[in-house]
Amino acid sequence: MPLSIFYFLAVAGINILMSWSLYLPYRVQQLHFMTVANMTISGYIGAYAALNWGWPFAAVLLLGVLLGALVGFVTSFAIGDAPAFAVVIVGFTFIYITKTIVENMDAFGGTMGLFGIPKIAATPGGHRWIMFAVIYASVIVVGALIHRFDTSRLGRATSAIFVDKNLAATFGVDVKKMGMGLQTAASAIGGLCGVLYAFTMRSLFPEFFTFHYIGIAMTMLFIGGYTTQWGVLLSVPILWGLPFLLPESVQSWRIVIYGVLLVVILLIKPEGIVTRPLIRRVGTLLGARKRAS
Repeated sequence: MPLSIFYFLAVAGINILMSWSLYLPYRVQQLHFMTVANMTISGYIGAYAALNWGWPFAAVLLLGVLLGALVGFVTSFAIGDAPAFAVVIVGFTFIYITKTIVENMDAFGGTMGLFGIPKIAATPGGHRWIMFAVIYASVIVVGALIHRFDTSRLGRATSAIFVDKNLAATFGVDVKKMGMGLQTAASAIGGLCGVLYAFTMRSLFPEFFTFHYIGIAMTMLFIGGYTTQWGVLLSVPILWGLPFLLPESVQSWRIVIYGVLLVVILLIKPEGIVTRPLIRRVGTLLGARKRAS
């Protein structure tokens, strides 16, 4: 697999997962930006474990998921049912704290970054193919779990919370436990992405895990459509690939382009391109064609 195609596809897969990590808590109207902090924590600790302790990739991957889930679970006791603004502030604070810690630790490379993360295969080509397989296997597994959740009774409960928390509570929905569960799951996905990104790029820089990455993930989620998990499967490849189609002089304006697109889509079509009614219509159409054949 050519290196350029590998990086495009690999990072696109990671961005799909990170967009889903924002999608899950937003099912109860919470923008849980802590997932970026979880990505940082798991990425750096996982890379350190591989470099200095000789941990195999599978163990590092499991460590990253568990670390993300643990951090998300502990903090969810305080913000499981907190207002959206409070959850945003906590997320921003954790991102700032983790970035500052990383930049001031020589073991993590400080401001220069961490290099030399080992390959998981004997050859660069083998490494790329294994990483590609692991990333998209993760996309399939996480996507299947989210779909199962969305179509379950718990998924319908989150829809009720999104509309009105107090009304949902009167129907017996435990709003805090639901928020805690979604924040923990989202943080686990963030931890998974941190390890996948570290072994994909084989280097880490603290400047990557900042507020600009939140903007990228949010743009992909809200343009694709925040009411369903399927929107990011359309928006991520398009938005991630768009800068590469533009002249080099324009590519540096990527964040500005994303911001303009996000504002436009929120004004014209607030629910995003892919909505639940659209998914139902597509499902009905496919079902009718299947019956006709």
